[in-house]
Amino acid sequence: MTNFRGLVLAPLLLGGCVVGPDYAGPPGLGRAAPQSKFVRQTASTSTIDPAVAEWWTALQDPVLNELERRALAANPSIDVAQARLRQARASVRQERANRFPKAGAQATGIFADLPGIDLQSAQGNGATPPSQDADSSLQFFNLGLNANWEIDLAGGQIRKIESANALAAAASYNAADSHVQLTADVAQSYTNLRDRQQRAAALRGGLDLQKQQLGLARQRFQQGTVPAFAIGQANRAIQATNGDLATAEAEIGIYLNALAVLAGEAPGRLDSLLAVPRDVPLPPQVVAIGDPASLLRRRPDIRAAERNLAATTARIGVAEAARFPKISFMGILGIGGTSVGDLVDLGNISNIAVPQLQWGLLDFGRTSAQITQARAGRDEAEAQYRQVVLGAFQDAENSLARFAQQRRNVAALAEIKRSADESDILTQQRFQRQVISRSDALESGRQKVLAASNLQSAVAALTASYVAIQKSLGLGWGEPTDSSLGSTPLNTSEIISKN
Repeated sequence: MTNFRGLVLAPLLLGGCVVGPDYAGPPGLGRAAPQSKFVRQTASTSTIDPAVAEWWTALQDPVLNELERRALAANPSIDVAQARLRQARASVRQERANRFPKAGAQATGIFADLPGIDLQSAQGNGATPPSQDADSSLQFFNLGLNANWEIDLAGGQIRKIESANALAAAASYNAADSHVQLTADVAQSYTNLRDRQQRAAALRGGLDLQKQQLGLARQRFQQGTVPAFAIGQANRAIQATNGDLATAEAEIGIYLNALAVLAGEAPGRLDSLLAVPRDVPLPPQVVAIGDPASLLRRRPDIRAAERNLAATTARIGVAEAARFPKISFMGILGIGGTSVGDLVDLGNISNIAVPQLQWGLLDFGRTSAQITQARAGRDEAEAQYRQVVLGAFQDAENSLARFAQQRRNVAALAEIKRSADESDILTQQRFQRQVISRSDALESGRQKVLAASNLQSAVAALTASYVAIQKSLGLGWGEPTDSSLGSTPLNTSEIISKN
């Protein structure tokens, strides 16, 4: 009995050994990207789904809010990401279950006829030689349970669970990143749609003024006050405006279709919701931005890359576990005999215990090659993590630079619009006093419309850059602390309202 207990307990005690390197967090990237706090957070929250923050509501556009709601509910990319997440989590459950014994029920019937072998004599002392009257047939029936259990001596199964957990967390962050990408695409397409709609309206207004200029040129030509080229010049301007209008209208159709598809609808299904033009939504006056450490904690793609690095590190332990011996147990407990009636005879209980030790001492370098592959995979994941982080920093810096440039552009075009408005007022007054011609008055009105359209396009570009900031900084995700946040004041609405 003592030997049996030692046989059972020894593998359990040895099973506490776990080979392979322990994951120590992502690599440092210099002073610009502090890692320690990020490592602690990802280690403690790797299985928690990020919660989406509805950042687009800051644009205060009810139609955009409705589009985002529909997209998050029906876009196929979200379903794809969620399906992958369910697969990853099921893999975790599978790897955890593999640590425990496998048990099942079995029913066995054996019918054998082996000429030349006296099976009946074989059941005795084996002294009777085979004869022609020997019974060479055998029947056996058994009904019972079987179980298999492999002891995880080197901790390979623990490493598999560790890797599966990390991959499940990565799938969760990839699902979060799909939300970031989707909401940003919806906001960008919606902003572009509103920009093209206001541009088309401005072009139509300018086209009416140009047609009036063409009619006036023809009238003056008939009176002999202007040469014929004035008519051609006015006509060319109309054709150029018609071309710009056709382009804007085509782009309106493209963005209508894009928004419908993003919302999980067929093209044309949302035209009634979006056909009525609205002003381009303005970004909020204050946007919170974070330091590099908070960027690492918030962006889902960075966190997914970090979890992939953890998973590949655990796979090294899985490969190294193949170098160690494997101990498995198989047990069978059943009831039966040589007739069907024995299946109900409790006196015919049979049991089999088969412990097995396997150790691949000679594999011609197969295990070593697998370990080398696992280590190379880990190095690849580390390089990919650094690439994702550096790309995220570049994306953030570029979006902030574009945002600052667009703010200056909006301010400049707002001043141009203000000047065009004042100039048009003075021009109309001079026309009423018959100081200038009607053609000059019409051109002043056209320049006023053009200045307003250019300002609206600049506002659309500013809003688009605000969306890019949300996407690049990952501000729609995570829970950044107040100490890591700064704020950038935006005076865009104030600039627009004053002009």
